[in-house]
Formats: sequence, structure tokens, C-alpha cells
Amino acid sequence: MRLRATPTAARPATVAAALLALFLSFLVLTPPAEAAPTGFRVQNGRLLEANGNDFVMRGVNHAHTWYPDRISSFAHIKAKGANTVRVVLANGDRWTRNDTADVANVVSQCKQNRLICVLEVHDTTGYGEQSGATTLSRAADYWISVKSALAGQEDYVIVNIGNEPYGNTGYTAWTADTKAAVQKLRAAGFDHTLMVDAPNWGQDWAFTMRDNAASVFAADPDRNTVFSIHMYGVYNTAAKVNDYLNRFVEAKLPIVVGEFGHNHSDGDPDEDAILATTRQLRLGYLGWSWSGNGGGVEYLDMVTGFDPDQLTSWGQRLFNGADGIAATAEEAAVYSGGGGGDTTPPTAPGTPTASGVTSSSVTLTWAAASDATGVTGYDVVRVGGSTESAITSSTRTTATLTGLSPATSHTFAVYARDAAGNRSPRSGTVTVTTSSGGSSPACGVGYRVTGSWSGGFQGEIVLRNTGTSAINGWTLRWTFPDSQRITNLWGGTATQSGSEVSVAAASYTATIPASGSVTLGFTASRSTANPSPTAFTLNGADCSVS
Repeated sequence: MRLRATPTAARPATVAAALLALFLSFLVLTPPAEAAPTGFRVQNGRLLEANGNDFVMRGVNHAHTWYPDRISSFAHIKAKGANTVRVVLANGDRWTRNDTADVANVVSQCKQNRLICVLEVHDTTGYGEQSGATTLSRAADYWISVKSALAGQEDYVIVNIGNEPYGNTGYTAWTADTKAAVQKLRAAGFDHTLMVDAPNWGQDWAFTMRDNAASVFAADPDRNTVFSIHMYGVYNTAAKVNDYLNRFVEAKLPIVVGEFGHNHSDGDPDEDAILATTRQLRLGYLGWSWSGNGGGVEYLDMVTGFDPDQLTSWGQRLFNGADGIAATAEEAAVYSGGGGGDTTPPTAPGTPTASGVTSSSVTLTWAAASDATGVTGYDVVRVGGSTESAITSSTRTTATLTGLSPATSHTFAVYARDAAGNRSPRSGTVTVTTSSGGSSPACGVGYRVTGSWSGGFQGEIVLRNTGTSAINGWTLRWTFPDSQRITNLWGGTATQSGSEVSVAAASYTATIPASGSVTLGFTASRSTANPSPTAFTLNGADCSVS
């Protein structure tokens, strides 16, 4: 708009009124433009989706680069209730490079299964200490080389620049190198939320990341960087977990637990404190890892052999335990409620029927539920009056439950879950009474302490079948003679009341062939004394002890 010339002079008041009207018209017609945020963003120390929803990661790590054929794992992880998956990739410096097409397929799998993708380059692990490890700068170059697979995916993808980018040597360079990598990606046009791992093999025991996080965040032109701490043996007490995470919260700096486990070769992390504290502070966590671990840390597998129906004790704890994924995960709004996605639950599965009832196991079978977008899994629960507890999950319409108490009445039901995370109404219930066990197979137990430290120890139990027929499903019980208390156990699921311990078989240890054995490992707290148990029972029968 512009003023037209007039042949006569206007009075000053008239001119002023006209100019004011013109100015006001510009305010009405041309309001200042404000671009909508692109994808995830950090605000006031919180990770937000583009629509402003707070997003709290609840998920697991998946070793895609070493198991590229396990694509079905994305659907299985979603079926367990996760809202996020952290995907291991390689830039080719240390492991076989995941090319642009593969990265695009990973992103597609995440979106198809309504998961948020955290993508990380693993080749940086332990740089400065680990032979063959590469730099953060090289990792940034990799992201730039596969940028076409990530462009436009800012609502669904978070770029974790490099995994554990320093060991315990030269880690003071972390601050400058991290800033440079962030700025390299921003200069290349990356609008994604970036995630940066701590040095010291991810555990930041020297507090390099903690003490320099504010300057790293400020060095990001987009102020859109999230910090990731890996909690293993360094974080073996609730006090350490609480102190580290609360310092970031108080500084209004975004923090997630990008990896953690229930046990590790460098010590015993306090996974209960990690889960409880992240729930209290509404911080994200990503457990390590779905399946495929080796090198002595196979106990960190959440499922055995990538089979979603074989949850390990660690998987059971993380997915179905207190403060775990099933209880606390909320699907990203880009897929559901706030994103206009599927909010219709599946129909209820059929009432389960029981077969193969023994003193400690039963097989349940039920009719499939139906859903417009497809059922991705079923959750089996134990029902007791008005309460229920998770038992296992299955991608099929059948599940074998093991480790049940003999001569006991058990009531079970089933829920269906779809790809959007919607849960069906509960099925009808079935009540099963396990047998007394009759003449239980003979058994032998070998108990030994494999390591100890002030206030704690690690033990091993070898459970032997000394009978002539296979044991299918078992519960092992013993009483500690002092104040020992189980903190973690692998090979079964432990419960403890006072000094009495009961261990139900894991799916992968439930069957012990004649003359065969299974091995359980555990960590426990103790006082000064640590006497060994002297008696064990298996399915109610006494075992010999050696």
C-alpha cells in the first residue's frame, strides 16, 4: 500500500491521522511470521515434540549393524511397549558401513512400528583407548554422507553423533571435539535434535560432560542438543544415580540414560534406582540391549536368540517390572493422540485354554484378537482378585508359562496390543491348578562365591538333574543363613522374603535334561559374614548340595 498525491495540502492533524491508520493497517495485514519448530526440540531443559508435547524416551538398544537381518526386532520391541529404539550403526571405520539405503530402511521400520529412532555411530566407542576407534569428526562426516536418508525426518529421528566417544585416556578433549562435531552437522544443514554421549566409556566418572554440558549446549546454534549418560558399574548406588541426574535437571540441561543394564563386568549398577529416578524426574532411558550380546556380557540380552517370547530376567525386569517400559511408556504424539494416529484398541482375545499342566508349568492358547492396523503382540497376566501382574508377552496366540508354584491355583488372562500401542480389553480368565509334582526328579546343587567386595558379592549356582527324565519347569528355593539379599539374578526370576529365596526358571533354563545342568548367576548384598546356604529344594524336593 502507498499514499496517493493530492493537489491541495492536507492539515497536520489529518496527515497524522492518515499515517496512524496506515501504520495500524500494516500491523493487521502483515503480522510477524514465526516458523513452526522442525521436529524435536529442547526447551527449558526438556525434550519436546514439534507440537510442544513433552517426550520421555522409554526403550531399548538394538545392535542392527551386527544383525542387519533381524528387521523383525523393531516390531517385537514395539510389541513390548517401547516408544523408542536406539539403533547401532557403523560408519565403516571399524565395522561394516551401513549405507544410505540401509539407514533409510531403519527409519522406515521405526516409523512403520511407531517408534522414535535414535541412531548412533558405534565406531567411536572408546576412542583414545580402544584400538580401531574413530573420532567424532569422522562420525559427523558419516551423518553428512547419509543425510538424504534423514532429511525431513526430524519428527521421527534423533541423531546420536557417536557412541561412548572416549575411553579413559585423553577424554579431556571431549568438550572441544563434541562442540566441533555439533557445529559441523549444523553447518551441513542438520535440523535434527542431536544427542551426545559422555566420555569414560559413556559413564563420565571424571564428570567431563557434567561440568562442560552448559558450554556444549551453548555451542549448538540451534540449542537442540541432548546429553546421554551410560550407567553401568560406576552407578552402583541410588545416591550416585540421583546426584548425577539431578545436577542436569537443576541446570535445566536435557539428559537421558542412553544405556544401562542390571549387571556388568565393571560392577553392579543399581537398575532399580535408575528406573525409579528417571520416572520421578521424567527423564528418558534406553536399556542395553535387545539381543545378540557376546564377549561375556550375554546376561544383558533382554530376549534369548532374538525370540520375543523368551524374555530373560533382565528383559522381564525392564519391560514388565516396577517403573519399567510397559508401566511408563507413552507413544510419541506424532503417531498417536496428538498426531491424529490410531487410537482404537484391538478386540479382546479369546478366553485362554490350558494344556500341558505340570507342577510348575502350563501352556495357554487363545483365539486371536482383531484390529484395523494389525495386532502386534499379546500380554499374559496373572489375576488375583482386583489386581494383576505381568507374566510374559508373546507375538503368537500361545505361551508356555514356567516357574509356577506346585499344588497351587493360578488364574490367567490375556491382552492384545496393536502397533500404535493401544491395548485391548482383557480376555476372559482361565484358572489352572498345578500338580503336586509327585516324585520330583533327583537334583543336585553346587553353590559358590565367585567374587566379593565390601558389602556385596557375586555367586553362582549350578543346578543338576541327577534323575533319569527331563525336568520341565522348576522352582528352586533356599534360605540364606545370614543377612544376604539378592540384588540381581540371571537364569531365572528371583523373589526374596526375609532370608528365604525363591527362583523361578527363565524360559531358556526351564528344561534340564537327564544328567544335564543349568547355571544361575547372581549378585547380592551382605554383612561382614557370608556363610553359604546348606539346603536347597527343587519343586519341593530336597537336593544334594556340593
